[in-house]
Amino acid sequence: MGKAKRPTPDRILDAAERLFAVRGFYGVSVREITSAADVDVALVNYHFGSKLDLYTDVLGRRSQLLNQERLDMLEQARRESHPKPPAIEAVINAFTYPLLNRSARGGAGWKSYFAIIAQVNNSPEFGGTLMSQQFDPLVQKFIDALRDSLPGADDRDIYWAYHFLSGALTLTFAETGRIDNLSHGLCRSSDLDSVHERLVPYVAAGFRALCQRGRQRAAPPRRAVKRRSPARADGQTTEG
Repeated sequence: MGKAKRPTPDRILDAAERLFAVRGFYGVSVREITSAADVDVALVNYHFGSKLDLYTDVLGRRSQLLNQERLDMLEQARRESHPKPPAIEAVINAFTYPLLNRSARGGAGWKSYFAIIAQVNNSPEFGGTLMSQQFDPLVQKFIDALRDSLPGADDRDIYWAYHFLSGALTLTFAETGRIDNLSHGLCRSSDLDSVHERLVPYVAAGFRALCQRGRQRAAPPRRAVKRRSPARADGQTTEG
């Protein structure tokens, strides 16, 4: 007997993921997706609804698993550092490692998924909605963890630093090959182990530097202290 086919919804999701990763949301038709999945075109509407609903489900299928892995790593970091908050490096590692590890070792499906994430996160149309829907509850938990690890930091600096981290991940997942050209092959955009080795200390240093500047800005100015001059011969003093 031949190998059983995957359930129809999974076949549609797999085909959509592959095609969206290469050509984006507007570059793929529903008919092309169903043709690649070898199913009737009406089944997309039956199982998912609109094309945008399908796109959202492509993102949601893997984000749930990914988010749980990140939360598990964050809780482990908290247990290991208890009663103190975890170091910034541990928080950032919990946030980034599951993504980079899945992209590097999870197979073609995960590689396609992260290519879509890079597209969505860089899209004014979808970035503020789909990324928020899939990831904002998780990101807020990490923001809270960073607040604990950076006591006294200005929230604006934490959010901006996170924004810069998100941008670095977006460029990493795009794997454009630009760093390959710039470095004449010394660095490869597909070498995600090298990315992870450098990303955590780089981002941690940025969080510390930015939040330290914020604390310095917020500190009240030091009041000048009047100095008293030595007593004069007549027993009086002069103010300095």
